[in-house]
Amino acid sequence: MISIYVETNFFLELVFQQKECESCEEILALCESHQLKLIMPAYSLIEPKDKLYRQAQKRRKLQEELNQELIQLERSKAHQIRIQDLKDTASLIIASTQEEHSKFLLYRNQLLDVAEIITLSQEILSYAVLCESEYGLSTQDSVVYASVIHHLEEKKPQKACFLNRNSKDFDRPDIVESLQNLNCRMIPRFDHGLQFINSQLSA
Repeated sequence: MISIYVETNFFLELVFQQKECESCEEILALCESHQLKLIMPAYSLIEPKDKLYRQAQKRRKLQEELNQELIQLERSKAHQIRIQDLKDTASLIIASTQEEHSKFLLYRNQLLDVAEIITLSQEILSYAVLCESEYGLSTQDSVVYASVIHHLEEKKPQKACFLNRNSKDFDRPDIVESLQNLNCRMIPRFDHGLQFINSQLSA
């Protein structure tokens, strides 16, 4: 069975329904049918909540500002026709935040049911510190990368791939080589990851 390592962006792709979310849905479905083994760092289940909170705060501020403008515009007859469009925008801001929170809960539960979670340990955190200086990764990316490497070294899967959308940091020769040495292929797009998975399943 192929071991599929994913990181924070896999979760975010599903929650925010971004352009490669259908590929992520298919990968998740294959894991639920036990054709693949999904593996995810614990940190990648925590980080999206913070992004969701920050985005909700930003939208709440925007909504408050928009509501204040609506109050002012409603006093002018010249703008009466356009007021409804602005009210629709305000409603969209509220609805989108609620929908994303619902999707977050839904997909978090699915991932917790399906994925093997790599727990944070002192060993992983210590290695993450080294990765920050050795590879110039951010603290967040270092924790994810250290988690994946630690799990690969411990479990030694025969065939694995690391799917992500963080090509700027992870798609570099030294990191790709370190993963390949552990029988893990680095794939910086989820749709390309799905193509690779399908080719392996049909082989």
